[in-house]
This record gives sequence, structure tokens and C-alpha cells, in this order.
Amino acid sequence: MKNEVSSRSIGDIGEDYVCEYLKDLGYDILHRNFTIRGGEIDIVAIRGKELACVEVKTRKVGAKFDGEAAITYTKKQRLIKTARAYLHKYQLKAFCRFDVAVVHHDNGRVVYFKYYRSAFNASSK
Repeated sequence: MKNEVSSRSIGDIGEDYVCEYLKDLGYDILHRNFTIRGGEIDIVAIRGKELACVEVKTRKVGAKFDGEAAITYTKKQRLIKTARAYLHKYQLKAFCRFDVAVVHHDNGRVVYFKYYRSAFNASSK
């Protein structure tokens, strides 16, 4: 039987790393993997009045496609829709920022990290 790492486990490597990064910057993590039909936000974090909806792309070193390439127009639209649902569900009146984090790992050890603050906004294409 192969000892393969699941997609969820790979995602957790990146999300755990990004959560620690945000905590070090003074953010509180409100939710991980907030999901509605047709969308998911990996991390919702807040610092003061800054609400960050973070999409985390975790890749194994040497992956065919990089994380940045995965942030397509469709992905952005799903994130925006999900953020609106999140704000409505929790009755928040806040400006929502969309960040992207790219994490590369080698056997579970993070070897590369890039964080794009305000990577796109609700009017992005």
C-alpha cells in the first residue's frame, strides 16, 4: 500500500503555516475552511477592522503548476461570493480584503512562502 499524502493533508500544511504567520502579525483566526455551496475560504482572519479572506495554495516542490496560476477569474468570483455569504451569516459590516498565500513544501517541511496582501478585490477580473 502506498504511503500517499491526501490533498487535505497537503492543504493543512500550508494553512497551518499561514495561520501562524498571521497570528505573528497580530491577526485572530476566525475560521478555517468556511464553506458554502460553490465556494470555500481557506482562512478568515481579523486584526482591528481588517478582515482578510485568505486563499492558500500549497504545492509540493517541483509541482507542474505554481499556486499563483491557480487563482483564476472563476476562483476569484467564488471567493468573492463566499466572502459575501460569510459577512451576511455573521452580520459583519467590514471591508473584506482578499489575500493569497503560496506555500511550497518538501515532505511536509515548508521551503517557500509568499504572501500577497490585497491580491485582488471584488471588482477583479
